[in-house]
Amino acid sequence: MTIRVAMWSGPRNISTAMMRSFGSRADTVVADEPLYAHYLAETGLDHPGREEILAAQPTRWQDVARWLTGPLPGEPAVFYQKHMTHHLLPGIGRDWLAGLRHAFLIREPERVVASYAKVRGTPTLEDLGYPQQREIFRAFGGPVVDAADVLRDPEGTLRNLCTGLGFAFDPAMLTWAPGPRPTDGAWAPHWYASVHASTGFTPYDPAPADVPPHLHPLVDAARPYYEELAAARSH
Repeated sequence: MTIRVAMWSGPRNISTAMMRSFGSRADTVVADEPLYAHYLAETGLDHPGREEILAAQPTRWQDVARWLTGPLPGEPAVFYQKHMTHHLLPGIGRDWLAGLRHAFLIREPERVVASYAKVRGTPTLEDLGYPQQREIFRAFGGPVVDAADVLRDPEGTLRNLCTGLGFAFDPAMLTWAPGPRPTDGAWAPHWYASVHASTGFTPYDPAPADVPPHLHPLVDAARPYYEELAAARSH
């Protein structure tokens, strides 16, 4: 019976490196942001590679949900789904989520905001996905991992995560071959250069985040959401 893992992360996190980590397991298949095309179709946002994304994925969330919960070729042991929390729009039904095992990848708000501001200007709280992440966590629960913990101690943090999800850690999760993957989303040419060059998790950088002053209130607004999940994180 395939274990279907929905990993919920906000933007500007290590979510693609985590997908690489799980994709390195011989018993696992991965899905890269399967709700992205629906998100773009519904919001009308003009993201890099928009037309390619809309052509590459279903734009109806019902079709995505059917795929994520339906039969898989070869019945892999684990189906790892990399989800962006802000892609879970209010109009998407939630019942199908009960068929998944949920996990949560969090990151300190000041680091998320500082990183996001460099590439997309002034985000909102919903753009960062903190409210949506808390909604899913409260509804379904599941293990929580902090990006900082993963980078400080990849093996220990991933061992705890796998235990929380109900399967064994695999040392193959710690390294991977560089380059693109067929499972990478259509947006990979725009965003995945550093991941394509990587062969494992990068060391944690303790340098303080440089948040523009006008975004300090956004960091403060996001902090309660982050802290609620951080209190439940796997150690």
